[in-house]
Amino acid sequence: MLDNELKALLVPSLCNAVVRAGAAIMQVYRHKDDYDIRIKSDKTPITEADRQAHDTIKNYLGQTRIPILSEEGREMRYEERCNWELFWLVDPLDGTVEFIKGNNEFTVNIALMQNNRSVAAAVYVPYLEKLYLAWLGGGAYLKQNVAPRADAEYTYDQIREGLQRLPLETTRHDRPRVAVSRSHQSPETAEFVAGLRAKCPDLEIVEQGSSYKFCMLAEGDVDFYVRTTPTYEWDTAAGELILSEAGGETLSLPDNRPLQYNKADLQNPWFVCRGKNSPF
Repeated sequence: MLDNELKALLVPSLCNAVVRAGAAIMQVYRHKDDYDIRIKSDKTPITEADRQAHDTIKNYLGQTRIPILSEEGREMRYEERCNWELFWLVDPLDGTVEFIKGNNEFTVNIALMQNNRSVAAAVYVPYLEKLYLAWLGGGAYLKQNVAPRADAEYTYDQIREGLQRLPLETTRHDRPRVAVSRSHQSPETAEFVAGLRAKCPDLEIVEQGSSYKFCMLAEGDVDFYVRTTPTYEWDTAAGELILSEAGGETLSLPDNRPLQYNKADLQNPWFVCRGKNSPF
């Protein structure tokens, strides 16, 4: 758990890094001809926005002298990182497929990991100008109208100003809602959702890209999220803490265990997430 001195020092670094990365992403997003789309070794796409966001975060968080494990630096050998006590776990652009499609459903994810557990996290949705923030034992919050800025330099007091505690009262809904990935579904996902529908015939399906699904759960806008296609540790670490501090949980499938981080293999198992007021 972060002490107050460390929190006041590192939370601004965390928030300014995601906002600056969001500015880099939006700069590319406005110029579709310059996306420079390539395919990585795992057959997933990478764009100029991914690279710009990665460089922005690396340069800014490099000032903290804390190691960085990023999706775009995944070649980091396990032998080099296995003994890290403190490190940043980064997804510079989560939802690259949605970015390419132009549907605005992409985020920047950064978690501060201590002893392989997320102790502070931020998820930034640059198109919506929404910043989600949590620290272990301190709750989860939403800060709205945070515009992408390449020179973001918020102080700790400025970040705390106007925070809304999650979940929000305004997101209450009558029908149970389950979130699924917009672009990464599988027969197992459909089977799992069918099982939920058998319990709740009026179940509403919400398709959504990126880690924003964790944020919707934390807000209380959806109740459940199931993922049965590949994800990696940087896809979940920030969102999981935000959801947890908002009263929800994330468990692996089929064994219902907490997700593990900084493993030799950085891929996650399948998992399910429940919001604080989930009926499931």
